[in-house]
Amino acid sequence: MARKFVRSFATWALALPGLGFSGLALALEWNLRPAGSKIAEDIHSLHEYVMILCTVIFIGVFSFMFYSVYAHRKSKGHKAAQFHENTTVEILWTVIPLLILIGIALPTTRTVIAQKDTSNPDLTIKVTGYQWKWGYDYVKGEGEGISFVSTLATPREQIENKAPKGEHYLLEVDNELVVPVGRKIRVLTTAADVIHSWWMPSFGAKQDAIPGFIRDLWFRADRTGTYRSQCVELCGKEHGFMPIVVRVVSQDEYSKWVGEKMKLIVAAADDPNKQYTMDELKKRGEQVYAKNCVVCHQANGKGTPPAFPPLDGSQVVTGAKDKQIQTVLNGVIKDGKATAMVAFGPQLNDVELAAVITFTRNNWGNKVGGEQGLVQPSEVKALREKK
Repeated sequence: MARKFVRSFATWALALPGLGFSGLALALEWNLRPAGSKIAEDIHSLHEYVMILCTVIFIGVFSFMFYSVYAHRKSKGHKAAQFHENTTVEILWTVIPLLILIGIALPTTRTVIAQKDTSNPDLTIKVTGYQWKWGYDYVKGEGEGISFVSTLATPREQIENKAPKGEHYLLEVDNELVVPVGRKIRVLTTAADVIHSWWMPSFGAKQDAIPGFIRDLWFRADRTGTYRSQCVELCGKEHGFMPIVVRVVSQDEYSKWVGEKMKLIVAAADDPNKQYTMDELKKRGEQVYAKNCVVCHQANGKGTPPAFPPLDGSQVVTGAKDKQIQTVLNGVIKDGKATAMVAFGPQLNDVELAAVITFTRNNWGNKVGGEQGLVQPSEVKALREKK
């Protein structure tokens, strides 16, 4: 019996260090994104330091425990000691953990304080979470005045398994967040509907986006490239389809991008006072619908009841124009609470809203037509200002 115990103990004694170091190797090499900033490198170093410390403690404690069990076993003639208090032992098991905690707390505090220092940024960007996309506004620094919405670019055919998955499946967008390398970027986060969370692990940056609150974080990318992530707060039906893509470029490339973006903004400025034709609005509305509405109401307008009712045959869509405009502008409120239908007034301009409303009133089985089927941007503008 004693020989079996010795063999079993020897096996475990040899296996445990190997298992410990194997687990350590996996933890250090495989579960963290490559660092793209100094803060991310500090987080990686802190993670590795704590993992090594935990492994050393694990091996030390269990080695001492197994040795004590083996060396003082009953078959060897040892008898259990009877004692209640030992001042030296109590001091040691109080002081040693305290020193370990201090050894962890000091570098951790230094890293956390550095993460929270958002002072003196070179560029400030406001990030707004929507269901289910991100809005970016450059509010200070080079590029001030640039605003756009970043939406999932993965085709619905891939999501519905009707086409092969792409290289960046669910991690690709139509408008990337572009920032210059080596510059301190302050990010202000908020949300228009529910809680979202903006996360870029390669920069060591993460902050919740909460409706009614402005919170901030910062990062400074050390190398150029494209970095991908996604919302990490369970924010609704399409939570898994809300990616974040940051493209880090040189200062010259960034300045060129800003110039081109400014020209596009001026060229694409929609005039809410212009009178559009039915065909112009329907064509534009189809694009707006595909980008903002199709995930809930489906391409065929049938929706996914009861959460997302059909637009095809809807009394709201085929009824009075003002009621549908108000619904799209302000969302739907029932019993004093917001529903899954969010307000698109803060997300889309008057021309886009007029276009998508006109599209829904004259598509699928909806054939309103005539004056009631045509919604001009000026009508949306009037109701927006009336509010």
